[in-house]
Amino acid sequence: PVDPKTREGAVRIVDDVKKNGKAAVVKYGLKFGDLKEGQPLLLGKAELKAAFDGIPKEQQQLLIRTARRIRKFAEAQRSSVMEVRVPIPGGWACQKVAAVEYAGCYAPGGRFPLPSSVLMTAVTAKAAGVQHVIVASPKPAEITKAAAHVAGAETLLAVGGAHAIAALAYGAGKDLHACDAIVGPGNRWVTAAKQLVAGRVTIDMLAGPSELLVLADETANPATVAADLLAQAEHDVVAIPMLVTTCPPLVDKVEVELKKQLSKLSTRATAEASLKHGGLAVLCEDMDAAIQVSNQLAPEHLEVIAKDEENVASKLDHYGALFVGNNAAEVLGDYGAGPNHTLPTGGTARSTGGLSVFDFLRVRTWMKLNDLKSAQQLVTDSMALAKLEGLQGHAKSAGHRLIKSSM
Repeated sequence: PVDPKTREGAVRIVDDVKKNGKAAVVKYGLKFGDLKEGQPLLLGKAELKAAFDGIPKEQQQLLIRTARRIRKFAEAQRSSVMEVRVPIPGGWACQKVAAVEYAGCYAPGGRFPLPSSVLMTAVTAKAAGVQHVIVASPKPAEITKAAAHVAGAETLLAVGGAHAIAALAYGAGKDLHACDAIVGPGNRWVTAAKQLVAGRVTIDMLAGPSELLVLADETANPATVAADLLAQAEHDVVAIPMLVTTCPPLVDKVEVELKKQLSKLSTRATAEASLKHGGLAVLCEDMDAAIQVSNQLAPEHLEVIAKDEENVASKLDHYGALFVGNNAAEVLGDYGAGPNHTLPTGGTARSTGGLSVFDFLRVRTWMKLNDLKSAQQLVTDSMALAKLEGLQGHAKSAGHRLIKSSM
């Protein structure tokens, strides 16, 4: 949940942008340091391509390869949802699947650029069939702009926070159209603003601190477990790295490895704070108990490093993304194996999944009756249900479709 003070501040910002548009977005961009006087609020396709052309060739190829893997998985997801045509009395009922027209994809700025978040969100939107994709990211680095180009974005909004989300939701002048969907993780201001505009637009989720749970037994390598936990811990001081194990010695060995590896980690300050704030180890008497703990926590990321790993994995019901076996490091999912890395946190994996093409799709239905005579039972049933519910207007509307001889 968003704290009341942040929500109150976000309400003021969102309302201001809704009322005053581009001028308010620029005002907050300058106030919060996203922009300097005279800097453009929006970057178009030409600027994004220039950024791509200006980065080293190996970085260009890195972005292209990563985008290709993300796109392949997203396109497979898209092909799994089809239009449907089902016969009904007197005609047909049909399902039509179509992407939203405008999507806003948020990528945090923070301590380091996050081109992977640009690719995960914008490539997925394009694979869904979205025509117009706008990336928002504060003080975008050249690699961020280049990622937006590779992903197929047409515009980059160079601000962050609540004012960026409001601009995506309500538009900001003639050059920034209001979006139909807004996705992507961010800080508490982004989360508060997404909560406020939900309903005006569709959103993917309200992201909280990132989480990794490593479910391990005595076969796990303590150095590998520690490395994976530190990879999670270095995200943020409030990240939550967790070890759930059936092996008492593993806890002690991982603790030793954490201290050893921390001493050589450039992000030590952040990772150490994360371990102290949210790090935990849970010792279980057997794997069934460990599985129960994991299912209760419903973590964002879940690694299984254990013998009979596939059998263990089959009993896990609640997670954002599952990584089965020692080889399937969570960081490989973070950086573009294919499935999305924008995932539910805070136990919400019990009720929702990660970002996918489905966040950009609308499933719409329609029907047509060509043979009213064959639909008479449907008509009379509709009249009867309407009368049971006290809706006489509904009954009369259906009654206009009665063929007199059938009365």
